[in-house]
Amino acid sequence: EPEGMQEYQRMAAHFGRDLTTLQQELHRIKVATQEQVENIDITREVNTIPFRLNAVQVNTIPFGLNTVQVNTIPFRLNTVQVNTIPFRLNTVQVNTIPFRLNTVQVNTIPFRLNAVQVNTIPFRLNEVPTEIPKVPDFLVGLRSHTVWEKTPVKLLCTVSGYPTPIVKWYKNDIVIDPLSVPGKYKIENKYGVHGLIISRYELTHAVAINSEGKVVSKATVCVRSKFLLSCPLYPLVKLEVFLLESFGVTFGNEGESLTLVANMVVVPDLPNLPPEVMWYRDDILLKPSRWVEMSVGGGTAKLTFPHLNKDDEGLYTLRIWTKDGTTEHSAYLFVKDAPPTVNGAPGAPMDVTVSDANKEYVLVSWKPPNTTNEPLITGYFVDRRKSGTNDWVQCNATPVKVCKLPVHGLSEGASYHFRVRAVNSAGISLPSRMSTGVTAADVESDIQGRAPPLCVTLPGPPTDVHASEINQTYIVLSWNPPSPRGQATVWYLIEKVCDSNFWQRVNTGVQIRSPRCPIFDLEDKKAYRFRVISVNKHGPGQPSEPTALLQKADPYGKLVFPSAPGQVMASRNTKTSAFVHWEPPKNPNNLIGYYVDCCVVGSKVWTPCNHRPYKHTRFVVHGLTAGDTYLFRVQAVNAYGLSEESQVSAPLFVDAALAAPSAPYGIALLSCDGSSMTVAWKCPKRTGGSRITSYYLDKREADSVNWKEVSPSPATKRVYKVSKQCLYTFKVQAANLAGVGLPSEPSRPFACEAWTMPQPGPAYDLSFWEVRDDSLLLQWKAPVYVGASPVTGYFVEMAKKGSPDFVVVNTEAVNRCYLKVTGLETGAWYVFKVYAVNVSGKGKDSDVSEAVCAKTLQGTKGLVSGVDEETGDIFLSFEAPEISELSEFIWSKSYKEITDSSRVKVSTVGRRSRLTLLNPEKEDLGLYSVAVTEADGASASHTVTEEELKKLFELSYNIRNPIVPLKTELNYEILEKGHVRFWLQAQKISSAVSYRFIINDKEVTRAEGHKISHDASTGIIQMTVEHFTRANEGTYTLQIHDGKAKSQSSLVLVGDVFKVVLKEAEFQRKEHIRKQVGGVGDLRESKIASSEKMRIGGTCEMAWMQICEPTDREKGHYSIEIHDGKNAHIRTFDLSGQGKSKLSAFTKMPLFCVDRGRVVGGLPDVVTIMEYKTLSLTCTVWGDPKPEVTWFKNEQEVVSDDHNQISFESGKFASLTIKSVTVDDSGKYSINVRNKYGGEFVEITVSVYKQGEQIPEPKLGQMSRSSAAPKPAAPPSTKPQTPTPSMKSPTPTQPHSVKSPTPTPPPSMRSPPPAPKSPTPPRSAKSPTPPQVYEVPNSH
Repeated sequence: EPEGMQEYQRMAAHFGRDLTTLQQELHRIKVATQEQVENIDITREVNTIPFRLNAVQVNTIPFGLNTVQVNTIPFRLNTVQVNTIPFRLNTVQVNTIPFRLNTVQVNTIPFRLNAVQVNTIPFRLNEVPTEIPKVPDFLVGLRSHTVWEKTPVKLLCTVSGYPTPIVKWYKNDIVIDPLSVPGKYKIENKYGVHGLIISRYELTHAVAINSEGKVVSKATVCVRSKFLLSCPLYPLVKLEVFLLESFGVTFGNEGESLTLVANMVVVPDLPNLPPEVMWYRDDILLKPSRWVEMSVGGGTAKLTFPHLNKDDEGLYTLRIWTKDGTTEHSAYLFVKDAPPTVNGAPGAPMDVTVSDANKEYVLVSWKPPNTTNEPLITGYFVDRRKSGTNDWVQCNATPVKVCKLPVHGLSEGASYHFRVRAVNSAGISLPSRMSTGVTAADVESDIQGRAPPLCVTLPGPPTDVHASEINQTYIVLSWNPPSPRGQATVWYLIEKVCDSNFWQRVNTGVQIRSPRCPIFDLEDKKAYRFRVISVNKHGPGQPSEPTALLQKADPYGKLVFPSAPGQVMASRNTKTSAFVHWEPPKNPNNLIGYYVDCCVVGSKVWTPCNHRPYKHTRFVVHGLTAGDTYLFRVQAVNAYGLSEESQVSAPLFVDAALAAPSAPYGIALLSCDGSSMTVAWKCPKRTGGSRITSYYLDKREADSVNWKEVSPSPATKRVYKVSKQCLYTFKVQAANLAGVGLPSEPSRPFACEAWTMPQPGPAYDLSFWEVRDDSLLLQWKAPVYVGASPVTGYFVEMAKKGSPDFVVVNTEAVNRCYLKVTGLETGAWYVFKVYAVNVSGKGKDSDVSEAVCAKTLQGTKGLVSGVDEETGDIFLSFEAPEISELSEFIWSKSYKEITDSSRVKVSTVGRRSRLTLLNPEKEDLGLYSVAVTEADGASASHTVTEEELKKLFELSYNIRNPIVPLKTELNYEILEKGHVRFWLQAQKISSAVSYRFIINDKEVTRAEGHKISHDASTGIIQMTVEHFTRANEGTYTLQIHDGKAKSQSSLVLVGDVFKVVLKEAEFQRKEHIRKQVGGVGDLRESKIASSEKMRIGGTCEMAWMQICEPTDREKGHYSIEIHDGKNAHIRTFDLSGQGKSKLSAFTKMPLFCVDRGRVVGGLPDVVTIMEYKTLSLTCTVWGDPKPEVTWFKNEQEVVSDDHNQISFESGKFASLTIKSVTVDDSGKYSINVRNKYGGEFVEITVSVYKQGEQIPEPKLGQMSRSSAAPKPAAPPSTKPQTPTPSMKSPTPTQPHSVKSPTPTPPPSMRSPPPAPKSPTPPRSAKSPTPPQVYEVPNSH
């Protein structure tokens, strides 16, 4: 086995060579080796042959070699010809003996001996050199290798030449010394085969040298990692690669991780040799880094982003080397801004780069973010961080307005990272992605440009001091270092001068070591001159020449920002994307790119389409909603920010670009009378974005190959008559604005023979609607040929796709052209066929339908019935998942298109369509359906029942006749001075509310001794009667109008009830007069007068007294005396000695301190609400100190969470909000309000009923149960409710102490003070507004 056999086998395995190639290599090596052996043998034989030249002219020397003629000894020296052999003949120099030993016979050897005839020249060939000199040559050159990481590789070559060549190994043109890196290289030389063993990737070549010349052989070693791929510029092995599924347009958010994946098939699939894969972003080759990770293997190529930033947005291209070149795939990656820390803050900047690095100075630049709905950006903050630390330091104290900042004051030799934050009036953005590390050190050009240091003490002056950059914020000075500068370290001082001749130091206390420096804090509109002084340890040198006058200014004058882009044009691309093109701005001003925004027509909310500046003037906007209409605008971007917005484009309806329609299909014969045939076909599945205008029908006879037009004019319908008796085959083409589409497949041959059978012909045009997971609606058209008698019904048969076994769906014939098929298997595919029947029997089967999958279309919504909240109209509404520009909403009743517009009105906006019932009656009950054309079968149905229509009527009436919901009915309160206050509290009123008080059918105004006012914040409307007399007896009514809503409440004060109120008012008036004359006696021995301190009031059913902020003055025994006309009822309680800290219970009924925690109004006793609505239980509580509030359900404490939200605001408004209530939320709820003086426990019964159920009549304290539906709501009655007094006209007997005739209210009842104080309505007051249900969703 030749030397190196195993190495060549390993090489062949790595490069995928087959056995034939390997055998050819081995054969070539054997031939070369055999030739070398033959040359050696011939040389040895020639050296042993003596011969003479006796009396032979030297010009011709025939001689023999022991009976072997020399001219018959051709031999080769491996294609190297020995042209000249200089040698000596007895000290005589033979100048030239040209002869060849390679296919040339040695017949003559002409040569001269200095013009002397040599008669006899005996000589021996052993005096000739044993080897003929030749230049070196590589018999076997170096071969490139591909190996796995941490695997050694051996490079081999075979060299020939004489003298024996010296072989040297080089790496990157540097001689390899094995001793310099022990263990890395090993050089071998065995039997003429030279080898180099290396341990990792090298670009290596071998050089063979001798005295005749040199030759070079090169090879590349590619080392592969299991995770990261390192490859040369082009693949060494070309494979066949087929991309299967590749990544599409992708959307991500900042901070997320994301992976782009492409699946492929590789032939041959070598586990150790995956295909060569390269990733590009915007045509820039990507390399593995902390921001992108690449992997290939197992039939997939992946590009992973561990932490997305807007820097990653762009067009990504996957390029794979294949046998025939390359194959590639591209798609755009969009990266949206992360949610800001402060609402309205801008997005983060991007593409932070660092340039012009020096010892202590770098220039940081970035790109500005897009702003659509946020306030404009006012500046940027730049932060820096030393490598190896986590502390960020802000570089600029005030925001910089331009997107670049020179940062100085860095530590020489340290490595830094930078990031940027944007600022606007709302706040500061999140930081950008940090830049790559940069080291603060001298620029290479500065180092190379220095002259050798001279032995000088002080440095010379800097030269060429100039402004390398000028803008509105700073000026950057640059200069050339001094020459000579000496061997000592040099730094610089900068001085400036303005109006005077006095030079002022700029960098006081700061050493500048770099030949550039930014100058900040210059005054506006002032010009300066600058000069620079070199300084070393020996002192300052001479100053440089001063600069010309320099002034802060924008380089483009007032036109800092680019001008707005020109006309914007948008056109269709796909169903979810649009192609936007615009004209570039007239003044680009160092343009960076463009931002594109879009807006749905009617929304006025602009959304960014790209989040990283785009360089070109055309852009494909992705992520749009099919069927919506959009507007587009563009802004130009440069380092100063964004330009003005361009003009808005024309509205664009998002749909696929126009194209010719696809081929029709399903050609069927419907009827034949012997002289003509009626054929039909199905319209194309894709119309090409334009309405189909015509069809072209061609025919041919069955025994012919030539197609002919059926008619010179195109057909406009999908049913057509063809004349002539023959056997025909047909094909159809559809046409739209874009042109004529592809032809259909030829139909089967149809015979033009008259149909005379009594049974009907086939039904046709089968279509599917309302496809759901377990059901669908099948529709068809009636047969054209009905037979001998009318069609009496239809039967439907179905089978799973691919199965020949059809089963009958309906056991009885249906007399309509549709059927709802139920009981389907979700995700299964089905086919159907229909046949009609008449009295003669079964007709012909229709053609088998196309297969349909029993699966609900994504985004499908049901048909919804409801009531318009503004107009009160009853309607049915449907929203399609997506539509095209040609889509139409077709409304049907019992699957017959509605054409009568006198009873309904159809309105369509975008993807929503509404059918409004103008005058709903019983004849409007029934099955309604809607189908959307050109929308992948989007459809739905709903049955309007009598019960549902009744509920919709109730809602409609409540909306058309709205009421103002009330917290309390009309109440009265007796004030100090004998004034009587009538008040009412609504749940909510607007500032534009209007109202009027009516007493005994007469409206009362403010000019008649009545004070009338309201407070919109609390909902209180009140009237105060200053002089309450017998003339005020009667009925009090308050009528409220707030927009369209109305409400009314009445209070009857007549008879005994009025007398009690009048007596108390007169008593309070007299007490007030008595106080004015001589003061008031001891509270514990006199009648109590109503005042701000002690408030007395009540309703027809109760009376109460409230002590506000009790003190020691109010200590004592209190009594209330109530007369029922026969007897006096007295209740007494003791407040003596307890004051504000403690209160005892009185003898017969429990009373609590007025400062205890309690509920003072707002909660109902019973709540009935429909499922999935939001329930809010809100009440007003009181207590001093502020009470604690706890909510319970079925005696278990309720904890605040996403479903149950508990709030307690301002120490007096407590609420429990239950979102999307369900039946499980029914139960007994209670609130416990308590402070250190006591508390109160109030219960509420909540009953939740399901949608479509009758509203139950719940009972207090228990769960509600379903009962008969309530009667429809009627208009509110204007007849006042007259309470029945429980007592007659009081005839009190005077006890030992004078007592007020005002009855005592329950402890939970309290009247609110006059506005604007917080209201305190009665505990038993209920809102007159029942629960509202504005929509009844469809169950289908």
